[in-house]
Amino acid sequence: MSENLWPFLLPDLILQSARRFPERAAVVDGEREYTYRELAIEIKAFAAGLLRQGLRRGDRVGIFLNKRIEFVIASFGTALEGGVFVPINPALRSAQVFHIISDCSVMFVVTAQERLALLKDFESTCPSVRAVILVNGDGERPSLKTVALPWAEFSSQGGSSWGTSGFDRHLDSDMVAILYTSGSTGRPKGVILSHRNMVVGARSVAQYLGNTKDDVILAALPFSFDAGFSQMTTAFSVGAKVVLLDYLLPKEFQDAVIRFGVTGITAVPPLWIQVSDLQWPHDGSIRLRYFANTGGRMPLEILTRLRAHFPGAEPYLMYGLTEAFRATYLPPAEVDRRPDSIGRAIPNTEVLVLRENGEVCDDDEPGELVQRGALVAMGYWNNPEATAERFRRPLLGLPSWPKEVVLPEIAVFSGDVVRRDREGFLYFIGRRDEMIKTSGYRVSPTEIEEMLYQIDGVAECAVFGRAHEILGQTIVAVVYAKRGVSLGETSLVKECRRVLPLYMVPSKVYWHDSPLPRNPNGKIDRKFLAEQYGS
Repeated sequence: MSENLWPFLLPDLILQSARRFPERAAVVDGEREYTYRELAIEIKAFAAGLLRQGLRRGDRVGIFLNKRIEFVIASFGTALEGGVFVPINPALRSAQVFHIISDCSVMFVVTAQERLALLKDFESTCPSVRAVILVNGDGERPSLKTVALPWAEFSSQGGSSWGTSGFDRHLDSDMVAILYTSGSTGRPKGVILSHRNMVVGARSVAQYLGNTKDDVILAALPFSFDAGFSQMTTAFSVGAKVVLLDYLLPKEFQDAVIRFGVTGITAVPPLWIQVSDLQWPHDGSIRLRYFANTGGRMPLEILTRLRAHFPGAEPYLMYGLTEAFRATYLPPAEVDRRPDSIGRAIPNTEVLVLRENGEVCDDDEPGELVQRGALVAMGYWNNPEATAERFRRPLLGLPSWPKEVVLPEIAVFSGDVVRRDREGFLYFIGRRDEMIKTSGYRVSPTEIEEMLYQIDGVAECAVFGRAHEILGQTIVAVVYAKRGVSLGETSLVKECRRVLPLYMVPSKVYWHDSPLPRNPNGKIDRKFLAEQYGS
């Protein structure tokens, strides 16, 4: 392990903070607080356990757990011995879990005994698994042919040395994680991330958020979501504290913010909508320094409410994709001037807006967002076709990278349509594969959703297109109304007609009697709703 003060590898974020701040709190899990020194010892012990079990460089370790300290230890411990950790969202069902385990040939699965029911038949479909590591395996042993290793025994022998895997030979360009992301079609794809992707991303975000060792960061998003895992990496990069939170109700979220003196939160719009409906105290008990949004546009009405709840906190509106972690952020000073902007490129990243022929778009001309830099992932696991489609060299737009270079730089083509204004700020228009084509127009569903959120009584909404023989598509909206509020389709459409062009007005509104379904990353599942209401 290098003594360099600059972190090159993912475990450096913890190990170097442990050298600088050994007794500072690193992670809070329920009633238990773990210092950086304790966390460093635990990840070394887990890494040694993997080595004893025959882990080789590049082998995959699946982590199928809720948000708990063992998740933190397993992911960073796997990285310490040159393995590749694969976070598996605990909200997934058996078929989805099996797909991930088999797709990337996971060798070890770290899970809890209560989740074994979901893994009942995995042995017949996932032959690569050598052992299951149970974080609470002291009870009745599962009926598995695969070796089941209790966590306490697995990590009990510690890890005073780095073993024989050659830790000092690991490079920041080595792969360290595979995050599975849902696409517009087909099964989830595994995005391969390197140490460099994750470490540079952590340092970049910590820089523009101004994170320090005094921050307390709430980890509320799933760790299988890149923005969720980055709450840890960002905090560890500066020696801050992370509070792990699995919650069922927004009130539990609120209680954690107050109880632990949280100073920073990143969340997705559906969660912020729920948070904005809560009554927050103004007695000085809120220490929040910033709140950040990712995973979709923050409705202006919700942003206004949050700023009223947290007058001492700065809002950061961000945009990113799993294939490149984070792309842009809007500085708080610009929020009042351009609240609908996703900002400019984050540090150490360049964002281009390109036409289909590869040329750079003019000001305010819609085009595809293309990102270059150290955050661009290594491609999709075992999917050369999808990798070639999304990860490629821009034909134009890189004047500093001439065609004569034998090994050209690879950028990531996001599939998102944006525009850039004269001052260089970007505005999200929509996904290419979600854009609605109606009456000859291309319509962004997020633009209509933004308007619907301004209507009093609309709690949640989703918009999508329905095939139409003449128009191409018609526009459909699914709406969940706030409790006690009576909204009618006629009045809602009438309000849409008042503020939207006729071609953007929904032709049909469905009323959902409960909060709208989410995908595994906590975003409103527009694709599922389109399948449910689209016929």
